[in-house]
Amino acid sequence: MDLRAAVALATAALALAGPLRAADPSEFSAAETKLFVDDHLRSVPASTTLEYTYTKRGSLEDPIDDVAHVIVGPATAGGGHSVKVQYLSGTRALELADIDAANANPVILYFLEHDIREMHRLTGGSTSYFRKRIRMALAEGGKVTAPKVDVGSHRVAATQIRIAPYRDDPARSRYERFADKIYVFTLSDEIPGKVVELHSEVLGSPAAAGAANEIVIAETLRFAGKR
Repeated sequence: MDLRAAVALATAALALAGPLRAADPSEFSAAETKLFVDDHLRSVPASTTLEYTYTKRGSLEDPIDDVAHVIVGPATAGGGHSVKVQYLSGTRALELADIDAANANPVILYFLEHDIREMHRLTGGSTSYFRKRIRMALAEGGKVTAPKVDVGSHRVAATQIRIAPYRDDPARSRYERFADKIYVFTLSDEIPGKVVELHSEVLGSPAAAGAANEIVIAETLRFAGKR
């Protein structure tokens, strides 16, 4: 499957409405390729469940602890894996269509879609508009670094992608409190499914001179293991 088709498949699963770019696959940014095109599930055996912890913290709302599971099934005739995602629980659960031929880890799509719906809930803004801003930020590449990160008792090589999709938005006054929101995606070849952590946060002003910025809202999805 070429890059254009792969990105279209991934973004369609999220309802991100297809790639921003034209047909030339070489024009996709490193961020787009690493998040939506790379084969994250290549080394994951069928009948494996990838487990993630979800936390929400900050001054805006009560804290939440929850879980997500990516259930990997056998490869289909068209390649990839069949995948079912159980993302959060109860009234927070996000349900999207199962994917018959996944290569990239769909938990990234679920994290973003959940975040977009939360932005709509908190601001009243359009989900389509927030999707567009994220797509544009990823197409422009964001900031890509290669840190070492801790996963349990192990230190692993990682790729980290950071974007701030709303910071330079001319319409940011519509949702000013959330306009400096950042997203950090941490991936590693040493982790099953490659997703180490997905994180978004909004910071407020320090409570006092010299103090750390207030955390208004921070949501984190982190790899917890496999079974």
